[in-house]
Amino acid sequence: MTIRAVTFDIWDTIVDDDSDEIARKDQGLRSKRDERRHQVWEALNAVAPIEYDAVALAYDTAEAGFNVVWKECHINWTVDQRLRVVLNGLNRELPAAAFADLLAKHSRMEVDIPPNAIDGISEALAELSTRYKLAVVSDSIVTPGTGLRQILAHHGLKDYFSAFAFSDEVGHSKPNRAMFDRAAEQLGIAVNELVHIGDRDHNDVKGPHALGAKAVLFTAARPDDRDSTTADAICDHYRDLPAIIDRLAAQ
Repeated sequence: MTIRAVTFDIWDTIVDDDSDEIARKDQGLRSKRDERRHQVWEALNAVAPIEYDAVALAYDTAEAGFNVVWKECHINWTVDQRLRVVLNGLNRELPAAAFADLLAKHSRMEVDIPPNAIDGISEALAELSTRYKLAVVSDSIVTPGTGLRQILAHHGLKDYFSAFAFSDEVGHSKPNRAMFDRAAEQLGIAVNELVHIGDRDHNDVKGPHALGAKAVLFTAARPDDRDSTTADAICDHYRDLPAIIDRLAAQ
């Protein structure tokens, strides 16, 4: 096997997942969790009165369902689907324009106040791009792929990548092989010619390994899986990643 490409997760790999919460707090804004529930309550309450606690419970229930489908079926509901599950649980509807506005607010939250890029990522991508093709393979969670591209562009990172596989666009989430196949197809390589970088052993290591690809566990933002990973290598800081990839390629 020849390594011809490097693929990256986004959350806690390219950006620090909840680092935007600090900026939100400094601006006197609600946390992302609370703001999402408030947005749904506000939209519904403008049509007909409804208790906030009822909306919060419906949102919590929908989120629990999302997590089961995500982790067990390897599918991410889109933001549209998540919101419709909440509304169905409340037996409520929104006018089309109000629903579109709610969908846009949810989708843009992490675009308008983006999480921080992880230290050293730009330099690592700049060096790796001289020797390998680069792609993003990432679950979308709440922000859709369109927004994730904007976050990458905000940090000056988007142009390093020539392929993108986002779960809301692919229809599956990691570790489903469709995610890695989509990136490999765009890159014009075989799927076992890539090495994937990510922070979760189940998604970012077991997924590539099942396809004959290599995987590096990235631990700078989320070290939870460090002691139990089966990754081909562990990267604690991006300054070390180019050498790690070159070593795997030489093997």
